[in-house]
Amino acid sequence: MPSEVPTGEVWSIAVDAPIGPLSYSIPASFDPAKIVRGASVIVPLGGRKVPGVFLSRNSSVPAGVRLKSAFEIVEDRPPLPEVYVEWLEWLARYYAHPLGQTLELAFPPLKKARLKKDGTKKASKKAPLIDVEASRAREDHSVNLTEQQTAVVDAIAGNTSSAAGSRPGFGVHLLFGVTGSGKTEVYMELIARAIARGEQALVLVPEIALTPQLIERFARRFGDQIAVIHSHLTPREKTDNWWAAREGSKPVLIGARSALFCPLENLGLIVIDEEHESSFKQDESLRYHARDAAVMLAKLRGHPIVLGSATPSLETWQNATSGRYQLHRLPSRIHGVEMPQIDVVDLRESRDIERQAGGREDGRPFWLSKELHTALTETLERGEQSALFLNRRGIAQAVVCPSCGDSPQCPNCEVALTLHGRSDLVCHYCDYHESMKETCSACNEGEPKPLGLGTERIEQDLKKLFPSARLIRMDRDEIQNREDLEDAISKIEKREVDILIGTQMIAKGLDFPGLTLVGLVLADVAFNLPDFRASERAFQLLTQVAGRAGRHLKGRKGHVVLQTYNPDHPSIQFTLAHDYEGFARHDLQFRETLGYPPHGRLAALKFAGPDLSVVERTAQNIAHLARKLAENGKDKAALSILGPAPAPLSKLRNLYRYQILIKGESGSAPVSSFCRTLSEHIDARAKDKGNGAASLVPPKVKLVIDIDALHLL
Repeated sequence: MPSEVPTGEVWSIAVDAPIGPLSYSIPASFDPAKIVRGASVIVPLGGRKVPGVFLSRNSSVPAGVRLKSAFEIVEDRPPLPEVYVEWLEWLARYYAHPLGQTLELAFPPLKKARLKKDGTKKASKKAPLIDVEASRAREDHSVNLTEQQTAVVDAIAGNTSSAAGSRPGFGVHLLFGVTGSGKTEVYMELIARAIARGEQALVLVPEIALTPQLIERFARRFGDQIAVIHSHLTPREKTDNWWAAREGSKPVLIGARSALFCPLENLGLIVIDEEHESSFKQDESLRYHARDAAVMLAKLRGHPIVLGSATPSLETWQNATSGRYQLHRLPSRIHGVEMPQIDVVDLRESRDIERQAGGREDGRPFWLSKELHTALTETLERGEQSALFLNRRGIAQAVVCPSCGDSPQCPNCEVALTLHGRSDLVCHYCDYHESMKETCSACNEGEPKPLGLGTERIEQDLKKLFPSARLIRMDRDEIQNREDLEDAISKIEKREVDILIGTQMIAKGLDFPGLTLVGLVLADVAFNLPDFRASERAFQLLTQVAGRAGRHLKGRKGHVVLQTYNPDHPSIQFTLAHDYEGFARHDLQFRETLGYPPHGRLAALKFAGPDLSVVERTAQNIAHLARKLAENGKDKAALSILGPAPAPLSKLRNLYRYQILIKGESGSAPVSSFCRTLSEHIDARAKDKGNGAASLVPPKVKLVIDIDALHLL
């Protein structure tokens, strides 16, 4: 048991628990050289041992206070560099998250692998993450940049060769380039220059689906100098790659948002590819945005950060056009390749024509227009590849009784069950399953019928329509792990696939030379969501999916067929014109009227619990406190409290959901500081229960504070 009498120095230590830093006495037996800010230590907390991180010495301890003593210093975890401690402290403060739990993200999941007696590590049964020899064999790794690309590289890194040159200072650079404009080549040249200066580079991608292709392209250029961190790796793979990057033996680290927390000693460049993607926002625990967190890290370290996208987030675009960020353009595709031709099919007119003609005689399924059918047929005849995109899984989005109109609902979530296979009804939120009955369970008369469409139904229909075509489906049902993903991408690259069917997994960043036709089966899916960002996300998705077509064609354009019931929707009209800037002006004007980001800041207080009345009452009490604090605070003119109201998805996983939105002016941090103050008042009330005060948040209600909230459903 640890002593409760101070035996040496007293330090403030951030512990891995949902509380603030605590003071501990440090045994005199500890090596003084290892007691440094950022070092890891095991300390007692309640009846258990927890990891913590040294923060600062305490100069004095109040009389009569008896401190517990730390157990031991953690030798397997290197001390965090000071700049990372400062950055993690900022993250915890800005996102209103416990500091100890934030610091814990900067360490690997397992202990460092021990070497065998011969100095080697135990061989892995899995295929290597990076097949360097195969990658190098496929293509010469030298790259000749275009004039546009060279100008961008020189503007970001300075007009120096990759072999020498002074270190560029901090700056946020938006690389705004159309799909297929060669942004990745710009990234690689910037990274090569950083390596030549003895520095490391961090590349973040939004989706695991992007990493296999990106890793292969980087391996052609950088060989075995690459480490990889993302969620599809085993804990041992993550740990080994973490150490390779941390110790500098791998100067290039590629990964999803969690890779940002690997403390690279010589980091000199950060690249955020597809910076607009909402998956850079963490939705649990520390609700950080990897892009914004990376900008702050680059600022503290004093090096450049590059944000790349064909469809930048409106927040980033506003920063770039206002001069806060530096804007660099790649307005055309490389090698003279043209942007694809986009044809819009008005499904309303298509249905009318078919009804007048007495229906279909060519065997086409209901979702397939004549135009897309013709395009698919011609593409197959040319031996080229097609991709059909629909951001819905399964056979149909709902099953409906034609007699009474009843639709099976998930008992845990207030959503309709999705039909998979012939009779498997599934909830995509809680994974509840049940079998579809032959007769309606509500009226006991009607025979339930599928309503809607999903990727599984598209695959079934295409097998009947094109029996000799080789099909592959990429969605969460089919792609379960890293091996599935790599296998699917490899088959497409080897031209072993004629038609690719997928959800948004196939929409971002993937580059298939044989892919010349893209069909958007139903572009309307994202239009009418109850979220002010719905139009932005729809435009980004349409543009990104369309951008997969014809990226390597010369002499003719790639082809995109966009099926929709809303051909006049702004997202479609601006996509047709390949006009991101026009769309940005249009949507920013709408946002400014309502004070939504980027013309304001937004936080969401999210409540969830098993009892609807308790959740609602809790949300009302917190809203009352928030309004009272806002009225009495110095930022009251800059803040507005909206709600509480039920969340759009009002029940998930047997929990009822309410939310409060806190809006504030842009250009300052009143929203973040206000949420911190509100959280402190809630915590103080909870600690005061012994004096008769009731906690504002009952034990069965979970309250989450989401700063710069992106997901409001």
